[in-house]
Amino acid sequence: MLQPEMEAREPLIEIYVNTEGEAANAEIEQLLETLDIEQTVRRTLQTVHVAQPVTLTLVISSDAEIQTLNNQYRQQNKPTDVLSFPLLDEPLVEAPAEWLWQGPEEQDEESEARAEEARPAFVTPDELALNLGDIMISWPTVQRQAREAGHEVAYELLFLLCHGVLHLVGYDDQTEAGYTEMVRLQKAILSERKG
Repeated sequence: MLQPEMEAREPLIEIYVNTEGEAANAEIEQLLETLDIEQTVRRTLQTVHVAQPVTLTLVISSDAEIQTLNNQYRQQNKPTDVLSFPLLDEPLVEAPAEWLWQGPEEQDEESEARAEEARPAFVTPDELALNLGDIMISWPTVQRQAREAGHEVAYELLFLLCHGVLHLVGYDDQTEAGYTEMVRLQKAILSERKG
């Protein structure tokens, strides 16, 4: 059931920090206290015209943990900056096809059958917010990329958060057009950031 407008309390975000180092975990926790993570997610969703209540999970982890998942799910045995695990079967946003990931109806029949066997369909009850999925961000990669780009770690973390949210709602960067649009959206969203 679509809501006309996202309520101030939405989206609901669960945040987990597990970098395998207490000092790094404390540093991240301190940074998170200064950032309005939910506002960034809200602004991202509003920018792409998603107005219904949603939930998602953000995990900030180590390079080793994200490398394991990158290898398992993308067959790339290396760390990456952000991984997104959407729970939707099809994009939630309307945009040109070259900007979006493929829903099951666009996959071949064999891939669709394997996907159906792999996980049962989950239907969110109308009274609950739609669970978009999970975003995992590598803290060491956030730090490296911020240093290389010459901007604040906070900006890099929020930039990757926007990227992850865009993936959860349907955007994909596997084409040049999709990548260009995602980066444009991320920069536009963060240009509105206060402080």
